[in-house]
Amino acid sequence: MDYRLEDINYRTVADPEGFIAECDEDYNKKVTAAAEKIAANLKSSPVVLLSGPSGSGKTTTAAKVSEALNKKGIFTHYVAMDDYFITVDPKVYPRNAEGELDFESPYCIDFDLLNDHFDMLARGEKIYVPTYSFTQHMRIPEPRKSIRLKKDEIVVFEGIHALNDLITDRHPEAFKLYISANSNVVFNGKIVFKSTWFRLVRRMVRDYNFRGSSADMTLAQWGNVRRGEKQNIRPFKHKADYAFDTSFAYELPAMNRVATELFQTIPEGIDRYDELKQVLPAIQLFGEIDQRLIPDDSMIREFIGGGIYA
Repeated sequence: MDYRLEDINYRTVADPEGFIAECDEDYNKKVTAAAEKIAANLKSSPVVLLSGPSGSGKTTTAAKVSEALNKKGIFTHYVAMDDYFITVDPKVYPRNAEGELDFESPYCIDFDLLNDHFDMLARGEKIYVPTYSFTQHMRIPEPRKSIRLKKDEIVVFEGIHALNDLITDRHPEAFKLYISANSNVVFNGKIVFKSTWFRLVRRMVRDYNFRGSSADMTLAQWGNVRRGEKQNIRPFKHKADYAFDTSFAYELPAMNRVATELFQTIPEGIDRYDELKQVLPAIQLFGEIDQRLIPDDSMIREFIGGGIYA
């Protein structure tokens, strides 16, 4: 579904609180539908595979799906597949076309260990979830946690490669959930803000707020991120048992001010520069919403901060 720019800007001014509540409720209905489908699949598998490209809102979605399942009496464990990354060894680590270390490659993941853990969980055995340090680029000895499933318990494994054939071919019975921000914004029948830009703005704001990354650092990575999505994520989204759009009509007004400041610093000559320089004037088509109006359980808080799922 595409959004109309004039509708967004009208609601931004006329009824921002109602606008926010309406969008959040629409997203929550999708989460509830996902939880119902997962619950129906519990007899087949206790494993849920949650995938989506960068900036899709996977962390909050996993948390909200868990809440919805808990209300149904199904206790949920959460595992970030990032903890299954392999220690960086420049001699064997995957590289992209430019010869640089490729952190978007599925072969950064220890699939052997991950698949073994899926089998162990299904047999009722205990697993020890590894811990990966991104500052050290290595797996550290102390496990993050242990999990042994009881009756009516499941594990949500969240990661960009969760639907890859290397997992789903071996575990077809697992429930597969795919999310992404898929809506464009149109004006007079023309696209003025692309669906992929939603995720780019989210990533820019999140990286600036929480990961100490400058705008040029995030933008410099975007070309490789997009290539990785096309090669390693989108080809597998058709495997999902359920998929939904996580874009919010109010999110661009909510992030307008900080996003404008960040996109004013785009360095010339970076990969995809011609596309990226179009984002700033597109952001400036939107009005502004006071972030204080956004509930602390909104998925948008994953990117702007102040949420309960951090």
